Amino acid sequence: MSRITQLLFDEPVSEVNGLWSGPDASELTFRSWDQLRATARRVAAGLAEAGVQPGDSVAILAGPADEVTVAVQAIWMRGAVFTMLHQPTPRMNLETWLTDTRSVIEMLGARVVVLSEPFTEAVRDLDLGAPSVVIDELAERTDTIEPVPTAEDDTAILQLTSGTTGVPKAVAISYRNLHQNQAAMVDRTGFTADWVGVSWLPLYHDMGMIGLLLAPLFAQATTVVVPPLAFLKNPLCWAELIGRFDGNYTAAPNFAYSLIARRLRRAPEGAYDLSSLRVAINGAEIVDEATLLEFLDAAARFGFRPEALMPAYGMAETTLATSFTDAGARYSVDVIDAGRSEGEGVVERDSVGASRTLMRLGTPVTGIELKVVDGAGTALPADRIGEILVRGDAVTRRYLLPDGYVSAVDADGWLATGDLGYVTATGETVVTGRQKDIIIVSGRNIAPTTVERAAAGVDGVRAGSVAALAVRLPGMAREGIAVIAESDLAEDAEQSERIRREVARAVYDDIGIAPAVVTIVHKGALPKTPSGKLRRSSAASLIPV
Repeated sequence: MSRITQLLFDEPVSEVNGLWSGPDASELTFRSWDQLRATARRVAAGLAEAGVQPGDSVAILAGPADEVTVAVQAIWMRGAVFTMLHQPTPRMNLETWLTDTRSVIEMLGARVVVLSEPFTEAVRDLDLGAPSVVIDELAERTDTIEPVPTAEDDTAILQLTSGTTGVPKAVAISYRNLHQNQAAMVDRTGFTADWVGVSWLPLYHDMGMIGLLLAPLFAQATTVVVPPLAFLKNPLCWAELIGRFDGNYTAAPNFAYSLIARRLRRAPEGAYDLSSLRVAINGAEIVDEATLLEFLDAAARFGFRPEALMPAYGMAETTLATSFTDAGARYSVDVIDAGRSEGEGVVERDSVGASRTLMRLGTPVTGIELKVVDGAGTALPADRIGEILVRGDAVTRRYLLPDGYVSAVDADGWLATGDLGYVTATGETVVTGRQKDIIIVSGRNIAPTTVERAAAGVDGVRAGSVAALAVRLPGMAREGIAVIAESDLAEDAEQSERIRREVARAVYDDIGIAPAVVTIVHKGALPKTPSGKLRRSSAASLIPV
């Protein structure tokens, strides 16, 4: 029996702690972990009647976090594997979503699709490629079923990745992976059953599902989960929920800290209380110190303690956690010579030339080994930039692709992340960019995030909505840099031209290379993955030729 299955279904669970969930901060209901497990037993009986057998794949398209929690446990009770489908949004073309979803369901070979509101009425009559069942209807049953035994290396989750090609791909996460990741997160953060988590992250993303829903479930702690739309409509609901529930633990990508910082700066004195936070993880995208300083400055008057801020490095391939800064320690940065790092891959501190500030993301969590290699696969010493490789009990062994499973690791168990970075002499991880996104200009390897940070500082550019990529326009002898920035002022020709000029100047001042082209586009124009990451290669279509 896997340790996760034993923990959830063979041992007593809390009748006091549990899950607060609802459509927004004003409409929350509470269900204890004991109540949610009891409901899951009835739903599991319904899944058995629907033909779900051990090892089967089951897709979930559900909104409320409590219903997602019921569905996950019911699927695991059947010894089956769950996948959270990417959810359609109001701005999304339903036909495009349906085509993409059918491709995913076909790849998964899903036995059924588990539905709940707000999606039930919209999609239950559509041809999803697999029959559907509704959580509420299954939960009305009176019969229950005993959980199926599972082994540590059985697959528990097929986690869809935020790819850039549109081709479906899922990370196979085993029960062993989950257990090791949980132990590592508890060890690094100090997470206990007395803590309260607060989240608005999407549950189809690993940070939201594993970090803020499953981790509290495994620890039998209380967690508060609202949908992403609640945060996007009112970013300050995040702060309000932390204060209302004395939240101790939260997480979000870098852009969210920038967004809430601007709102907190305008909030009246005493409007929020952030003093209860012990861990606020910043991960899922490149962490920018300027954003952290902006957030710390705005949050300080609401009681936020700087040592609670925890820059982190994680990925679905390591279940979630890869390296975290130590709990209770102030984060630190590296200021390095830009020329040597971009031209030679060498980290030199205290230089007199142009510098780059990079975030130290802590040491690998318990059970994760990390190394940096060159193009030939040779391990590099500290302070040399190369590709980051990981291995350990939390690291996936395989991916699921449309043509079937493929190995994710080499013969020695190492997984190539595709991330570039280095390890410091003290063992801390520093990520410098994605290998496939690097822009090579005049022999320099320039990370797009460096360009994007410079552009993002221009007044009128939307936070988290800048893309930099390599471009070769007609008449150009070599590749240059293209910058595409979203702005609410894009339709104002005069303001748009002002932003374009200032972005070009900001980039030149920062890296010493002028962009070949700067394009200002309207809000929402930049293509992004369902989890909000930029699709830089797809953004090239926005560049005027």
